[in-house]
Amino acid sequence: MSLKQQLLTRSGQGCELCAAAEGLTPYAIAPYADESLEHNALLCATCQQELATPSNANHWRCLNDSMWSQEPAIQVLAWRILTSLESEPWAQDLLDMLYLDPEVQTWAESGQAAEEEEGEALLDSNGTRLQAGDSVNIIKDLDVKGAGFTAKRGTLVKNINLNASLPGHVVGRVNGVQIQLVAAFLRKV
Repeated sequence: MSLKQQLLTRSGQGCELCAAAEGLTPYAIAPYADESLEHNALLCATCQQELATPSNANHWRCLNDSMWSQEPAIQVLAWRILTSLESEPWAQDLLDMLYLDPEVQTWAESGQAAEEEEGEALLDSNGTRLQAGDSVNIIKDLDVKGAGFTAKRGTLVKNINLNASLPGHVVGRVNGVQIQLVAAFLRKV
């Protein structure tokens, strides 16, 4: 029996994160790249796209159900996704409820560390590494396209998120509007 057939049987013919029934393919969970059932999950195209290039944090509200899976692979994915969304209050609440066995927790953390090492460090204007949850000051007046205002120099942006869809950008709230900011125009507080 193929890996996909085994995953279809295990998952009940649906995405193991959001339960969608279309576009299902196996997804190897880092640091493993093998074709073993225990190191793979069956994910829909939407979940795989959101994992590769996050654009809709609300899609992951489905983890409210799937994080309780008995499969360690699904628990690892849920933990990693919720950890990356720590700026979202609902995701933090789910993460606080999620318990992983020690060996599953080690797997979740090891894969996350490998992903962080692969990605380039995002640096502010002074060369300081930026991390999710940091607070930054804007160092130059920036016109915010589509929002009709200017983000003024010296504005404090709290709890930034590094999951911007553009390289070299962070996501933060200015004047109550979530916008993408160029890291080179920011200074870590």
